[in-house]
Amino acid sequence: MTGRAAGAAPGAWRIQPPPPAGAPRPGELVVARNRKWDGTGHWVVPGFGLGEDEHGWWIYQGRGEFISRPGAALHTRSDAVLLIPRAGGYAATFYDDTNPGDFRVYVDLAWDLAWHRIGAPAGEGHPGVVEFHMVDMDLDVVRSARHGVFVDDEDEFAEHAAAMAYPEGLVAAVRSECARLHEAVLAGTGPFDGISDAWMALGRKENP
Repeated sequence: MTGRAAGAAPGAWRIQPPPPAGAPRPGELVVARNRKWDGTGHWVVPGFGLGEDEHGWWIYQGRGEFISRPGAALHTRSDAVLLIPRAGGYAATFYDDTNPGDFRVYVDLAWDLAWHRIGAPAGEGHPGVVEFHMVDMDLDVVRSARHGVFVDDEDEFAEHAAAMAYPEGLVAAVRSECARLHEAVLAGTGPFDGISDAWMALGRKENP
């Protein structure tokens, strides 16, 4: 379903994700499946549920996993943990110094966050399967090992806002949420205070 098909209109920004009826249990396979506002497919990334806390649901995404989007595919070069927040228009991926790239925190601004359970647990050794879906809204807040904290893809956001006819209210809401997240990453508050390190350690322990 595209953003426009979902009935979005100015002011229809969803800050609170849908109720987590299909949210993953620890150990379950979780496939993060993203798309753009016009319905175009974007990154698909597998992982495993770790658990939840006051910030939201944590997903371990291990090194060497195959990930893809239209026109690109690769095997991941480091471990990461993905946070799906209880409230907020974003999804955040956390790395550590084992990542050979520059990213340490990568926050995707997002809309229409939703869980979809596609496989029920079937006994010991057969956990369920959950998909996490979102609309990627182009803007990103990045903590870089070399360049500090910055907002990325402003040009892509402007281009897509025109080409895909983002509602004016949505554009304003995305920019407001981006500013809030930029401040939080800079200050190291909320889920950006280092709590991801413990979830990363748990992911590595449970998925050696």
